[in-house]
Amino acid sequence: MELPNSISTQKNDPHPTKQIFILSGQSNMAGRGGVDKSKIWDGVVPPECSPDPSKIYRLNVRLQWEPALEPLHHDIDDKKTCGVGPGMSFANAAKERMGVVGLVPCAVGGTAIKEWGRGTPLYENMVKRAAAAVQDSAGEIKALLWYQGESDALTQHDAESYKENMETLIHNVRADLNLPSLPVIQVAIGSVEGKYVEKIREIQKGIYLPNVVCVDAMGLKLKEDNLHLTTEAQAQLGRMLADAYFAHFGL
Repeated sequence: MELPNSISTQKNDPHPTKQIFILSGQSNMAGRGGVDKSKIWDGVVPPECSPDPSKIYRLNVRLQWEPALEPLHHDIDDKKTCGVGPGMSFANAAKERMGVVGLVPCAVGGTAIKEWGRGTPLYENMVKRAAAAVQDSAGEIKALLWYQGESDALTQHDAESYKENMETLIHNVRADLNLPSLPVIQVAIGSVEGKYVEKIREIQKGIYLPNVVCVDAMGLKLKEDNLHLTTEAQAQLGRMLADAYFAHFGL
């Protein structure tokens, strides 16, 4: 796939020490900013999401590091059109204090929390990618950034089981990556679509496990579908995630 503003990797060291962040969840983490009704991305990249080939890398679908640029999830959430998500603005905010940032895109649009249970393809791929990121870098995994829940706001059963499923996911990821204190920053969904949105949001804001914090997306501007964040809102969310990381976990 030919990407706008593509960057050559030839002049960049693909193996600098990286501070690694897993990006996971569903479409708002994968990024739909700038994607119109005809499923075409407009290619607009705000300054907060600009690439920095010496400081921001992504792990591609082949488990190789490369300079990161929008759309970060183009080869991961590859059955949908990806646009701007929160990852690049997060990395640009984080790099000033952390140096080189490595992003591990894992999000897939339209996925419910039950599809991220241990043993599922989504979960196992996320763990495999996270493990590969560490193996191919002298850095360490600093946090899991999680934005998901819209698909679970549609039925009472899914909403009522969300808390248990989300807490299980956190325990499983920490165990399988051998990182018992891995910070997790989850986003409370800002969608207004779905009968049980408020139930999901209540659960997300009420998970009180150690090293788990919540950033609230409610009030950020939505596209016309009332589901996905605009490009500008995604850039804002990335900065909010960085602020939350440094406020709660330091470097």
